Amino acid sequence: MRFLRLLFLPILLPAVCQAQTSATAREMARQGFVDILSQDSTIQVSLMYSRADNFTGRVLYTDLREAYLHPKAARALARAQQLLREQHPELSLKVYDAARPMSIQQKMWDTVKGTAQQNYVSNPRNGGGLHNYGMAVDITLCDALTGDTLDMGTVVDHLGPEAHIDAEEDLVRRGTISAEALRNRLLLRQVMKQAGFTPLRTEWWHFNLITRAEARAHYKVIR
Repeated sequence: MRFLRLLFLPILLPAVCQAQTSATAREMARQGFVDILSQDSTIQVSLMYSRADNFTGRVLYTDLREAYLHPKAARALARAQQLLREQHPELSLKVYDAARPMSIQQKMWDTVKGTAQQNYVSNPRNGGGLHNYGMAVDITLCDALTGDTLDMGTVVDHLGPEAHIDAEEDLVRRGTISAEALRNRLLLRQVMKQAGFTPLRTEWWHFNLITRAEARAHYKVIR
């Protein structure tokens, strides 16, 4: 009897694992995207659109808790985590958003369309943004043990000039963000750029691996 239980165990385990994976995650995998934790399990993940505390004020990822990226971007992100660990073993990257289906992009656009914030969100009609190709990531720094995020001056998803990276010293001089927040932003940009990512001028947390032109020429959007 014990032999029979052991015999059936390998058959049952994959079914259990499959049941624990969301439909959205399975669809991401089917399209060729990978869970970033498969590249580096020490990266922390807290998807902001799986909660209501984001700029839309509602849950957009109803079943997604994992962060997926194009394999190329996932490898680059793992490299950034390695670089951070080498310099600051007490810190970790924390991902707030990664690959994003175009259907979710549409909901975001519908929220800001016709408002002062619409310039912060890519219009699906124009092809969306690099999140929709799995080639962009929203990210911050956190304590590797507790997961507590470091001071970055604003919360992730803040749509306003306080989140811009092109006049940060002025923000510090005016007391809008702290000197510590600026140091943390610079450290985040350093490791991400060393790993091949490019920062976005208007969002300290957003990094692209390739350009939109490259994405539209060589990659497919996530449906």
